[in-house]
Amino acid sequence: MAIFRQLSLGTKAALAAGTVFVSMIISRSYLAQSLELRAWRWLFRLQLALFANSLMLLGSLYIWRSTVGNLSHSPAAESACFQLWKMAVVAFLALAHSSFFTMLFLVAEEPYLFSLAAYSCLGAYIIMVFFLCTLSGMEQAYQLLAWHSGRAVGSLDKTRKLALRPALAVVVTAVLSVIGLLNAAQPPAVKTVEVPTHQLPASMDNLKIVLLSDIHLGPTVGRTKMEMFVRMVNRLGPDVTVIVGDLCDSEASILRTAVAPLGQLRSRLGTYFVTGNHEYYTSDVSNWFALLESLNVRPLHNENVKISATRAEPGGVEGDDWICLAGVDDIEADILHYSGHGMDLEKALGGCSPDHTTILLAHQPLAAKRALQSRPDINLILSGHTHAGQIFPLNVAAYLLNPFFAGLYQVAQTTFVYVSPGTAYYGIPMRLGSRAEITELILRRAP
Repeated sequence: MAIFRQLSLGTKAALAAGTVFVSMIISRSYLAQSLELRAWRWLFRLQLALFANSLMLLGSLYIWRSTVGNLSHSPAAESACFQLWKMAVVAFLALAHSSFFTMLFLVAEEPYLFSLAAYSCLGAYIIMVFFLCTLSGMEQAYQLLAWHSGRAVGSLDKTRKLALRPALAVVVTAVLSVIGLLNAAQPPAVKTVEVPTHQLPASMDNLKIVLLSDIHLGPTVGRTKMEMFVRMVNRLGPDVTVIVGDLCDSEASILRTAVAPLGQLRSRLGTYFVTGNHEYYTSDVSNWFALLESLNVRPLHNENVKISATRAEPGGVEGDDWICLAGVDDIEADILHYSGHGMDLEKALGGCSPDHTTILLAHQPLAAKRALQSRPDINLILSGHTHAGQIFPLNVAAYLLNPFFAGLYQVAQTTFVYVSPGTAYYGIPMRLGSRAEITELILRRAP
């Protein structure tokens, strides 16, 4: 215990994160069978929240030292303004840390104001940590270059120097946070994309597919936004509507009224859904499937449906004028060992002929890449997951970690991948360097 007290706060945070991570593995391996499902769901989300908060401790310590600690010995430290500033920083950090716990306690038909405030602070927290690190790095680089060139570095008053960097970071964070909040509050853009489609029947030329993804019903997205999305889709008059995962962030029983507007979707040839990683985080996929089916949304659980110009049938349609719409479970189901689920491409494409257009719904771009490695004859894959990074600087990480980032990719002469940047947002009600989107895909017959 004495040794632990002597460790730095950063080391303690790393140990805490490691401890929580190990507990998550143990609970997944040993407690899943013994705990009642609802208790296990709650425990798993609590572990995720604790793990995220353990990692955030490092950033919070950096923010505190930069904006408060380094100024505590200045002449202004005893002023009332500085005391108010300290309280504001404490409140800001407390809200940011509490955001992950709202998944446990504050999910309802509409978002609670506290959840919106907490996740807004989390977004500002990410931006601030990035800019504090960037400004610090720029300062160190300038001093190093000046030292190498033999130039004297201009000297500022020590107090002013300590205050300048955090003040600049706070201003930039505030401006970008407001821009991000305003951007996310706007309705999603409707983007029309024409896709040349090989082997598309003449009777299905100009087939209109509306793509939704990453709605993330939960602490910060509720029924009002869902109603707006449904109205926007219905105005487009789709032949087919597809939802490629991450519809929800809590159990079906909690979000039943929030998702109910999906029952008002009007798609001539049906509405279809595949799971994303967040459906598996809820540990409630079977109940979500049942709820969606009651709303006339058909889950494609490693299966397909044959669609003609006039109707859609699981077993096939008469004649040769049809396309195959297939869907796979998210690859996260394999990682989580979610019983009865996991990406099974062979099963999903069973009965899909290479002589007919094949469209695959797969939540993650990585799943799209794997599918094309096994079946390069797939004509079009529709994915989501990346959110196009959602907010800066996460855009960079999303770009580097995914084989397809956002938009339309031509992988081969007759193969395309489209990645939606998301219809809403996850948790943080901000969009910075990205825009929410409802995608209208027009399939054009290609030779």
